[in-house]
Amino acid sequence: MDDKGYLLRLIREGEHQQQDFKYRVADACKLAKSVSAFANTDGGRLLIGVRDDGHLSGVRSEEEIYMMHQAAYKFCKPEASIKFDTYHVDKRTIVIATVSPSGRRPVCALDEDGRKRAYIRINDENIVASPVHLALWREAQKPQGVMITYDDDIRLLLDAIEGQLPLNRIVRLSRLPRHKVINLLARLIRFGNVRCEYVNQQFLFSMA
Repeated sequence: MDDKGYLLRLIREGEHQQQDFKYRVADACKLAKSVSAFANTDGGRLLIGVRDDGHLSGVRSEEEIYMMHQAAYKFCKPEASIKFDTYHVDKRTIVIATVSPSGRRPVCALDEDGRKRAYIRINDENIVASPVHLALWREAQKPQGVMITYDDDIRLLLDAIEGQLPLNRIVRLSRLPRHKVINLLARLIRFGNVRCEYVNQQFLFSMA
């Protein structure tokens, strides 16, 4: 398969959990959000020089290529693992940036003021990671042999979870400190007792 055939096959897939289209790179900070989201989820690829409708517009300048590297290596902390491949089709240059899942999560994107924020990829969107995701990544760094202890706090938390509830509602119902609820939810998700879903632009937690 030639370069054009390969690109068109990818474009037919559309944007999804592991693929995003970028018409142009005007801001390394914004591109870093996509890199962060892929690195913190399942990895993925950015097709740069491709419009949302799949039209090949091409990368227009060396400055855009420079900003791609800035997004990965300057505006992501820690640096994301990313590979750039360049394709020349119909006198246009298309760059595919392939981001690997990170083993050092969270990979945070820096904004213009240097503030760090982690993102995750859900379907075709880059979503700001919740405090529970941050705690879950910390949990993942603990030894596998660590077990969960069903103490009074966990019982209060589990009793509070009826149906799908947002974090703040669980905090109110359980009457536990917010930081404790966040850490306990992360632990329960890790051990498969609780699940987290993104519904109507919010994270909801329910019994697994």
